[in-house]
Amino acid sequence: MSTKVSHYLQFALLSLILLPTQSLAFDDIVGVASVVDADTVEVHNTRIRLHGIDSPESNQLCTIKDKAYRCGQQAALALDKLVANSTLRCKGSKVDRYKRLIAVCYLKDQDINAWLVENGWAIAYRQYSMDYVPQEDAAKSKRVGIWRGEFEAPWDFRKKRKS
Repeated sequence: MSTKVSHYLQFALLSLILLPTQSLAFDDIVGVASVVDADTVEVHNTRIRLHGIDSPESNQLCTIKDKAYRCGQQAALALDKLVANSTLRCKGSKVDRYKRLIAVCYLKDQDINAWLVENGWAIAYRQYSMDYVPQEDAAKSKRVGIWRGEFEAPWDFRKKRKS
């Protein structure tokens, strides 16, 4: 087989492998979502990581007046109650290292990423985006959700668990 044909076949094969990921990342995903945790949902077997936010992990504890509660579980339940068998529209353009679509999801016209931060169930993930900083500032000043007490940033919680 000639080198030219071999390169063509390699390119064609690579294109077929990459094509589903690229088209997935640019198409809106629309459907009923199941909540994986407060910053990840699944629609039509597609895992979607909510853009620009980070929420407490499912097993993470926070405290209010020195009393621990499962804030990660509470955050996921709040999101589940919000979306409750409704159709979401998720718009994304990137895929993370876990092959999840990074997206902003909407319930009708409501940005659920913003809703989670406004209600104190997630914080702005400044390492990746400044989109939800105003909502975080508002939640913090109103002392709602995790801002009612003490909590560890989710990225710090994950980092400690790994080590």
